[in-house]
Order: sequence, then C-alpha cells, then structure tokens
Amino acid sequence: MNPRTEAMKARTKKFALDVLTFVDSCDQSRAGDRTICIQLCEAATSVAANYRAACRARSRREFAAKIGLVLEEADESQFWLECGDARRLGLSGLRAHLKRESTELTAIFTAANVTVRGSLAVRGSLAVRGSPSPP
Repeated sequence: MNPRTEAMKARTKKFALDVLTFVDSCDQSRAGDRTICIQLCEAATSVAANYRAACRARSRREFAAKIGLVLEEADESQFWLECGDARRLGLSGLRAHLKRESTELTAIFTAANVTVRGSLAVRGSLAVRGSPSPP
C-alpha cells in the first residue's frame, strides 16, 4: 500500500475516534446539544469509513464519487463542530483541535476532489457541468 494512503487512513480514523472522545466530554442534557453530538459522530465516522471505501475503489470514476462523499462528510463535521463551538460543548481545547483538523481534512479532500474530477474531465470520462453528456 501507498504510505500516504495508509497515513491518511490512520489520520481519518484518529479524527473519528477523537470526535467520539470529544462527544463523551459533552453535556448532552439539552436536546439540541444531543442532536449536534449525534450528527457530529455520524459525519466524523463517515469521513474515515468513506475514505477507506475510496481507497478500495475499482475505477477512477468510483474513486471520484467516493472522495466526493468524504469531502461532504468532512465539511459537515466542520459545521457540527462550529455549532458545538457556538454552544460551548465539550472540552474547549479538544474542540479547537478538532475544528483545525476538520478544516485541514476538508482542504485536503477538496484538493483531491478537484484533482480527480479534473483528470476525469480531461479524459472525457466525467461530464463537465454545462457540457453535453457522452452518447
């Protein structure tokens, strides 16, 4: 396996586990805070799970679709962490760390998404917005 791929698998898994630790530190007595925590857990664990799935993609087109899901979940994680920040949920230091990590992961997967979609568009395997679909 590619060492960078393995490192990113480990990084996304650590992010998911750190989010679970963070959620354990949250007072979830208010329904709104419970919702934030549940949604954050789902999004963060999906980052790791969908990245693993992307690594197993059978084609560049499948990889592009799966990396798009990873990007969506990383961005959603960032959103829920911002909501947690506004509500002052959990341990502030861990929350700040997770916000930085979600920002970095979103940037990484945005770049990967742009790259893979660009290479597919050049090869003609992916319809570019506004262009006609292949016959």
